[in-house]
Amino acid sequence: MEKVSEATARYVKGGATKVRLVADMIRGRGVREALGTLELTNRRAARHLEKVVRSAVANAENLDPGIDVDDLVVAEVYVNQGSSLPMRIRPQPMGRAFPIIKRTSHITVKLAGKKR
Repeated sequence: MEKVSEATARYVKGGATKVRLVADMIRGRGVREALGTLELTNRRAARHLEKVVRSAVANAENLDPGIDVDDLVVAEVYVNQGSSLPMRIRPQPMGRAFPIIKRTSHITVKLAGKKR
C-alpha cells in the first residue's frame, strides 16, 4: 500500500490516552467503515478523529481528483501528547492546593490506497 495523504489536528482537548482508545478502533479499516464506526462511537474523541479522517480524505481528493475514496484505507493513526493548558488550582483540606491539568493531544491520520 502506498501512502496517499495525511492530516493532523493539533492541540485537541482531551488526553492522549483517551483519544488512543478510539484511534485503535479505526486503524487498518477502510475509510467508509472507519467513518461509520466513529459516527456511532459515544466518546468525545470520536468527533475529533472523524474531522481528521475527513480532512485526510479531502487532501487525497485534492492531490489526485480521480481517486476512488472507497479504495482508501486508514494506514496509520497515532496520537501524541500535546502541551498542557495553564494549570488551575483546586483547593483541598487543611490549606493545601492540588493542580488541575488540562491535557491536549495531537492526532495524525495517514491514508493509503489498496492495491488492485
